Amino acid sequence: MKIKLELFGASRDFSLKDYLEFDIKEKIEIKDFRKEIISYLDKNFNGNKNFRKIVETSVFCSEDNNIVNDSYKISKDQIIGIIPPIGGG
Repeated sequence: MKIKLELFGASRDFSLKDYLEFDIKEKIEIKDFRKEIISYLDKNFNGNKNFRKIVETSVFCSEDNNIVNDSYKISKDQIIGIIPPIGGG
């Protein structure tokens, strides 16, 4: 399945576009999707610790703009937003 990750705030530095796309083979929870994003960043930005911190401290929202917790399951093609903390906290 395809997950389109919409980038907001500081996460916009992750791509020249305002999103990233991930091909995931099976259902995935946000906590594991977070790891996929970090793996992508480690590979493409040489382990940038600031980018990693952004992902670790961000919240995610579903297609219908609801904040979702780490146990939220993505089970189909979907758009997920990443919302980094504002003002460093």
